[in-house]
Amino acid sequence: MVKIGNISLPEFPLLLAPMEDVSDPPFRAVCKDNGADMMFSEFISSEGLIRDAIKSRQKLDFEEEERPFGIQIFGGDEEALGMSAKICETVNPDLVDINFGCPVKKVAMKGAGAGVLKDIDLMIRLTESVVKSTSLPVTVKTRLGWDDNNKNIEEVAERLQDIGIQALSIHGRTRMQMYKGEADWTLIGKVKNNPRIKIPIFGNGDIDSSEKAVEYKNRYGVDGIMIGRAAIGYPWIFNEIKHFVKTGEHLAPPTVEQRVEVCRKHLHKSYKWKGPKVGIFEMRRHYANYLKGLPNIKEYRSKLVTMMTVEEIDAVLDEIVTKFAGFEFAPSKIELINYHEKCPVN
Repeated sequence: MVKIGNISLPEFPLLLAPMEDVSDPPFRAVCKDNGADMMFSEFISSEGLIRDAIKSRQKLDFEEEERPFGIQIFGGDEEALGMSAKICETVNPDLVDINFGCPVKKVAMKGAGAGVLKDIDLMIRLTESVVKSTSLPVTVKTRLGWDDNNKNIEEVAERLQDIGIQALSIHGRTRMQMYKGEADWTLIGKVKNNPRIKIPIFGNGDIDSSEKAVEYKNRYGVDGIMIGRAAIGYPWIFNEIKHFVKTGEHLAPPTVEQRVEVCRKHLHKSYKWKGPKVGIFEMRRHYANYLKGLPNIKEYRSKLVTMMTVEEIDAVLDEIVTKFAGFEFAPSKIELINYHEKCPVN
């Protein structure tokens, strides 16, 4: 069993990564249904929370069924970050997570997210401010370093542990890499196997199959894995990995009926949480991923992204189930989408 403060997670837990403009309550709900062990909010600006910005406050929403649940905050000002942690406490999450990993220019170039990797002393001060401001467990998500010449994650891990964080998630790239190239887990393994490190270490980056999850578990010894892009449109990856870890066997790919069922739940939750206009509009990005692998699906996708009511969309989804009943999906590699390239940051 893995412990984060007073939070108990199963052996080798699978965490859903916080993804801006993706990890909202509707998306988290379908991932939780399909095996995610811990959820995080989209990342929230500390300045936005303090200003009482509507979008920032809305990101604090979560359902009891999502627990254990963490709220992730980011910022470059000690006082603001500490105050935002206090605001997070008011909605009673299970922990507060600090984002020192977002590589997006709008964040990093303002001295927040992965931008803090250029100033480790500042990172420590920011983290200490949060630890002192809340009674909740505090965790951190970060990267290997700013660039190839400054991969300082081993020092960072020790210093963050020393000031009281309860777990550390590490993405196996530098900020300058963004999402290019292949994630390097070697330093993640060194952090985990450092005898000084006692807190849980979670690896993140390029996990797109059950085989890779087990290979990295065994090779690097991490306490668990954080999965982000691979879950977009394919929340079944969590249960597939769990089954493979336990049995060494693959689960059958989800059927057409299962895909449509999850897609429909995602749609209805999006409609309920965001309202009819935004809920339907923002759901459009997900249909291609849920239906990937079906032959000649373009006609139906075109309908789904133009329909304006839930009733119309439900009718098209029913058509898909009828037309492709019994279709057998071939196991295929999950495509990792670089959603950050169009990531809106407020």
